[in-house]
Amino acid sequence: MQESTHQKMPTGISSLDPILDGGVPPGSVILLLGDLGAGNYEYVYSSIVNILQLAKEGAPRGAGTPQEIRYITFTRLEEDVRQEITSSLHIDGLDVLLDSVHFDDLSELYFDNSVVPDEWYSHSDIMTRLQKRTSRENILLQLSKVVNGVKPGSLIVLDSITDVATQSTIPNYWTNLTGFLRGLQRVSKQRGITSYLLLSRGILDSSKEIELADIADAVLLFRWEETTGARRQRVMYFEKFRGVMSHLEERDLVKFAVRISTTGGFEVSNIRVVI
Repeated sequence: MQESTHQKMPTGISSLDPILDGGVPPGSVILLLGDLGAGNYEYVYSSIVNILQLAKEGAPRGAGTPQEIRYITFTRLEEDVRQEITSSLHIDGLDVLLDSVHFDDLSELYFDNSVVPDEWYSHSDIMTRLQKRTSRENILLQLSKVVNGVKPGSLIVLDSITDVATQSTIPNYWTNLTGFLRGLQRVSKQRGITSYLLLSRGILDSSKEIELADIADAVLLFRWEETTGARRQRVMYFEKFRGVMSHLEERDLVKFAVRISTTGGFEVSNIRVVI
């Protein structure tokens, strides 16, 4: 493994990093499982922006700042993601800051096997598209190539596992997907690459959801809960975190209320349950 066992990669979320004693272990594959609108995307956006700010302010590499951030999409445009981040966080110079993020758009491979018209997602000429379809390159194979090109000690965002997992009706596809993720978990340890895997809750069969959770090193669950007065509250749970969970449970740091603002981004506060 590239990093010290005591090394941490900051999440960049100031209310969370102290709870994690500085951040997450490099090489962690972290599944961000969320109800719709419950905060998993806001977590990722805040993490990316705050990490970039730490790097801009000269945070030493020894403090775990990622060597690079790779944002990989399967259906969304880079412009769409950038716009969503800048709309969510009102920070001066955010557009320039996001130029440091390397976006990988795999949407052509995703849509090539669908009924979506070519002109909706591709700017390639007809001959190029025909050649690509003839080669029949699997989206997971291309994803593996992208991961192979990532610098050791980097942060990867997969937006989203929901997109590729819902193709599981294709013969052998689910086996290939879970095999890829197990391989990602292995190579991440070897190269100190940390990965955020975004997954919408309740779309896959529960057995498939559980299998993905089993593969990941950590599972952060984002959900809505009813509070006093029938108000809805975003809550984040640490469902699992290999090597970290016992530390969190000893200090009763497993369940957190979530607040999202345009200035502070994603913030958490500990909820202590009295029985």
